Amino acid sequence: MKLRYSSTVLAVLAAASLPAMAATIATVNGVAISSNRADALIAEQKAQGAPDSEQLRNAVKEELVRREILQQAAQKKGLDKSAEVQAQMDMARQAVLIRAYLQSFVQANPVSDADIRKEYDSIKARLGEKEYKARHILVDTEDQAKAIIAKLQAGEKFEDLAKESKDPGSKERGGDLGWANPGMFVKPFSDAMISLEKGKFTPQPVKSDFGYHIIKLDDVRALKTPSFEEVKPQIQQRLQQQKVEKHLLDLRSQAKVQ
Repeated sequence: MKLRYSSTVLAVLAAASLPAMAATIATVNGVAISSNRADALIAEQKAQGAPDSEQLRNAVKEELVRREILQQAAQKKGLDKSAEVQAQMDMARQAVLIRAYLQSFVQANPVSDADIRKEYDSIKARLGEKEYKARHILVDTEDQAKAIIAKLQAGEKFEDLAKESKDPGSKERGGDLGWANPGMFVKPFSDAMISLEKGKFTPQPVKSDFGYHIIKLDDVRALKTPSFEEVKPQIQQRLQQQKVEKHLLDLRSQAKVQ
């Protein structure tokens, strides 16, 4: 059985000192291997989807024996005295401590269902009830935009004139922006877009920070938003990350850094 593990965890397991009362699962050249190391590695494997089994435990034991043999060989060569190796071991130990601290923080500061529901409702309100399929042509000046509008009014096709757009993402698709809700666009653009009738284009240039737009509305449909249960895990994860980031900023503000 091939074990899957992170290099950080394994480096720390190899370097960690053992508690005096820990059980021993094997000895290598007189050096005891603690059951605590096996438990930590088994937990790592289970977190990655491996089922707890006798096969897993035997594989973990063999892996730890091999690692102890390699560690002793490295120490015999004096590699543990290398400043670079010591720095890497210190960083690995630090990474595990940080992870343990953050896990403890998350357990003590969970995101409530009420918080998740509130965020879900807020997202739904921002998205609205409709999404729009629009095209646009983006140019640098108002005069350029007016000239294109005149050509459209004279009967030229929007898709052909879109080749003059400076938006590389849509110019080769006839200006097509695909389906989107108004919140995905800057306000002047979205305000103009939602005011159009299907099949119509803006009779005047629409100015934004990007330049001047001519917008055509192809279609409108009801927005199909995912249910609360479908997106609950993603919202929970994002809100939890925000809690962690705020906590880190608070710690950073309290730290004396010179």
